[in-house]
Amino acid sequence: MSTSTEQLSDQLAATTLLRFATAGSVDDGKSTLVGRLLHDSKSVLADQLEAVEHASRSRGQEAPDLALLTDGLRAEREQGITIDVAYRYFATPRRRFILADTPGHVQYTRNMVTGASTAELAVVLVDARNGVVEQTRRHAAVAALLRVPHVVLAVNKMDLVDYQESVFAAIAEEFTTYASELGVPEITAIPISALAGDNVVEPSANMDWYGGPTVLEHLETVPVSHDLTACHARFPVQYVIRPQTAEHPDYRGYAGQIAAGAFRVGEEITVLPSGKKSKIAAIDALGESVDIAWAPQSVTIRLADDIDISRGDLLAPSADAPATSQDVEATVCHVADQPLAVGQRVLLKHTTRTVKAIVKDIPSRLTLDDLSQHPNPGQLVANDIGRVVVRTAEPLALDAYADSRRTGSFLLIDPADGTTLAAGMAGESFATSKAVAAVDEEEGWDF
Repeated sequence: MSTSTEQLSDQLAATTLLRFATAGSVDDGKSTLVGRLLHDSKSVLADQLEAVEHASRSRGQEAPDLALLTDGLRAEREQGITIDVAYRYFATPRRRFILADTPGHVQYTRNMVTGASTAELAVVLVDARNGVVEQTRRHAAVAALLRVPHVVLAVNKMDLVDYQESVFAAIAEEFTTYASELGVPEITAIPISALAGDNVVEPSANMDWYGGPTVLEHLETVPVSHDLTACHARFPVQYVIRPQTAEHPDYRGYAGQIAAGAFRVGEEITVLPSGKKSKIAAIDALGESVDIAWAPQSVTIRLADDIDISRGDLLAPSADAPATSQDVEATVCHVADQPLAVGQRVLLKHTTRTVKAIVKDIPSRLTLDDLSQHPNPGQLVANDIGRVVVRTAEPLALDAYADSRRTGSFLLIDPADGTTLAAGMAGESFATSKAVAAVDEEEGWDF
C-alpha cells in the first residue's frame, strides 16, 4: 500500500459518519440538490457524469440534469419524480455520508419513513414559490416522530424569487414555528438554489444577506453521536448455534447483533419474555473469545445455564431489564394502501420477534394543519399518523422509542400477505391526553 493510500485510509478512518435523508414535496428539487452535492463535492465518477450528460441530451436538455444521478429507476426518469429511496455514499475530507434521497409524492411517504428511520439529520426542501405545504408539514411530523435530532430547512429555487430575503425569512419562520411545536430539537434554515448551486457547496454571491453555512458545510460540522454503549443494553437473539462437533460437544451459543449497550463476561442477565436469569459465561466475536462486546457488534453469547432460548428472545442485564407487557400503546405511521381498523388482526414484529396481535383501539389521528387530534377515527389510511393500542398474543419487552430507536420501534404486518401496514414507535405521542382504554375483548384472536 502506498503512503498516499495509507494516509487516505487513515483519514477516512478518522472521519465521522453522518446518515441523513432528504424530503420534500414533488418538484421541490431534492434529487437536484443531491446531484449538486455529489457533483460539486467531486463525488461523481467520470463515467457516471458522462452517462447523465448523455441521458440529459437524449431528453433535449443542454445542461446535465443532476437529478438523474439519484433517480435510477426507469419509471422515475420517465415521470421526472423519485419513487424509491435512493441511497448514495460519499465522503469529504471532514466526514463520510450515507444519504437517503426519499420520494416527495404523497403516495410514497412510506418510503420517506424508511429513509429517515436511521437518519441523524433530515433535509426538508421547500419551493420558495410555494412555501410550506401539507407535505412539508407531513415530513416535519415524520422527522419529529422518528426522533431525527437535526432538521435542515432548505428553501430551494431562490433564483426564481429573485433571491429575496423576505421570502426566505417568512418561510423559515413558519416552518420553524411548526417544527418546534412538534418537538424538533434543532432546526437550521438555509436559502439555496440547487440548480444554480447557490449555498449548496459554495457560498452564494447572489445572497450576501445570508451569513450562515452552506448545506455541505452544515452537514460536515453538525454534531452527531454513534455511542450506543451508554444506552440500555439489549441483545435480540437471532439464531441459536449448536455445532455438535467432537471439539465442542456441548456448545450452545446465542447469536445476534447487540442493539444497544455493552455486555460483559460474568454479568447477570435476564431472558425476556420468560424472565429466567443466568450469567454470561463467554462472548465469541469473530471466532475469538472476548471479555466485553458492545453495539453494534455481531457476537455469540454463551450462558452458564441451559435455558430454553430461541429466536426472538431478548437478553438484558438483570439490573436494567425492561418490563414486559401484552399491551402496546404507540404512535404509528400508516404506510399501506389498505386501512388499519379497530379489531383488525395483525402481526407485530419487534427486533427478531414476530407475534400475533389485534388492534384494540385507535384513540386519535394527527391533523397536520394545526397538530390537533381527531378523536376515535376508527381507522387509519395511507400516510396517516395516529395513536394505536395493540394487544399481543405474547408478552413483549419494548423500550420507549425516546430511549432506544432500535428496541422501541416495531412493524405491524398483514398476516395474509406479509404487507407492512404501519411503522410504530412505542410510547411516542403528539396527543395532549392519554389514549383511551382498550375496546372490549374480540372473538378469534382474543388474548
